[in-house]
Amino acid sequence: MLNEGDSAPDVTVEDAEGRSVKLFDAITPPLVLYFYPKDDTTGCTREALDFTAMFGDFTAAGLSVIGISKDTPKKHASFIKKHGLKVGLVTDADGSACEAYGTWIEKSLYGRKYMGIDRATFLIGADRKLARIWRKVKVAGHAEDVLAAARALK
Repeated sequence: MLNEGDSAPDVTVEDAEGRSVKLFDAITPPLVLYFYPKDDTTGCTREALDFTAMFGDFTAAGLSVIGISKDTPKKHASFIKKHGLKVGLVTDADGSACEAYGTWIEKSLYGRKYMGIDRATFLIGADRKLARIWRKVKVAGHAEDVLAAARALK
């Protein structure tokens, strides 16, 4: 399990065109990296819209905001267009990013157990260290909390 102060794993993800890229080659920290279960679901849409609403504030603080799920680049493109999202979305097709960040967990719904993505956010400093970690995120007010922590990095 990753802890604050640990080096952030530099994982391989798929970009919007479906190309495999190393995360830190594509985006230079500091950045907000948030893992979410699925495009176009209620909580995931709300989270993306909240980060989008504060996108200018994150940019002014010198941070990129990137969401990761297992959805395809095509599904991400549709999600972005449908909701006018400003955050970047990348695909973790093989699950290696979820494994590296410890967000692939056993879940339970109505007594049925299954594996899925834990909603979690990682604030990665310019030194590529994990400055803050939020696990089992509740969406309401989360983007504001992350922005406050991001501003405190300076």
